[in-house]
Amino acid sequence: MQVYLNVVQIILSIVLIGLIVFEVRSSGMGGVFGGSQTNLIRKRRGAELLLFRLTIGTTVVFFLVALINVLVVG
Repeated sequence: MQVYLNVVQIILSIVLIGLIVFEVRSSGMGGVFGGSQTNLIRKRRGAELLLFRLTIGTTVVFFLVALINVLVVG
């Protein structure tokens, strides 16, 4: 069972990295290098909102799988 949890955790980490890269890319390349935005408060809409929610959901699932993995090993 631990092997399956490790594989799921690796897949989730790759997906999470991809989502974060796409999220930064959608806000502009200035965000990658620490550039500031002129609009500090703005609303996410459409695809950007979907990408944000997918990132949050994937992060929660990754955390839960990591927690379960620790409980199974311990």
